[in-house]
Amino acid sequence: MAQTPDTSWLDQPRPPRPGGFATTSWSLVRRAGGTPSPETAGALEELCATYWYPLYLALRRRGAGPEEAEDLVQGTLARILERRDLAGLDPGRGRFRAWLAAAARHHMANERERQRTRKRGGGAPLLSLDTGSAEARLAGEAAEGEDPELAFERAWAQTLLDRTLRAVHDEWHAQQKGELFEALRGVLEGGADLPPLAELAERLGSTEGALRTASWRLRQAFGERLRAEVAETLADPGDTEDELRHLLLVLSH
Repeated sequence: MAQTPDTSWLDQPRPPRPGGFATTSWSLVRRAGGTPSPETAGALEELCATYWYPLYLALRRRGAGPEEAEDLVQGTLARILERRDLAGLDPGRGRFRAWLAAAARHHMANERERQRTRKRGGGAPLLSLDTGSAEARLAGEAAEGEDPELAFERAWAQTLLDRTLRAVHDEWHAQQKGELFEALRGVLEGGADLPPLAELAERLGSTEGALRTASWRLRQAFGERLRAEVAETLADPGDTEDELRHLLLVLSH
């Protein structure tokens, strides 16, 4: 399981909140449920990449085997799309992930009641799930018997952290600061594997003062990006700080 980043970025000064993020989770949800198009496919792919493992983990914690859990994730998403549920969702109903988790629970109950695997369009899976790596990841998660809802929330939180780290990685590499990012990324992961600054400064041809400044900027960039990622999952971005605290609480379990 990926390491939980150091939370010192929470103490970094925050910039004024922008007028609105380019994409909110709810606008992404509606695009995913729209008339089939390249834009719809892209939105669906993004949603699936974010939520499939948390759903898979929660279903496994509810007693589903690997194949059944994969079928249930596929079936849940296929049913949502077939019924065009996404287009009609109201942000006022709360968190999208809570609605999605409930949909998976209901689908599992219905499937077990019918005792058959749901047929999917043309027999082809809706998306490709890497269940092999999911099982390896699940083996490193908390012990069986963990509350499925907590498992789902924790997997979702870790997914957001991973997405944030990848985004900051890509941004710094695009700015020709890739070597600096790789040298300092330990500050986002608790600092356990971070060499002494003097050693890093010599290796990079820099100074300890410059690296301290760069470390601060990296933590700030991570914190700002994570706040943006979290805000995109909310109907009201004003709830971001409360949601961040919830995220960190979930990860502490």
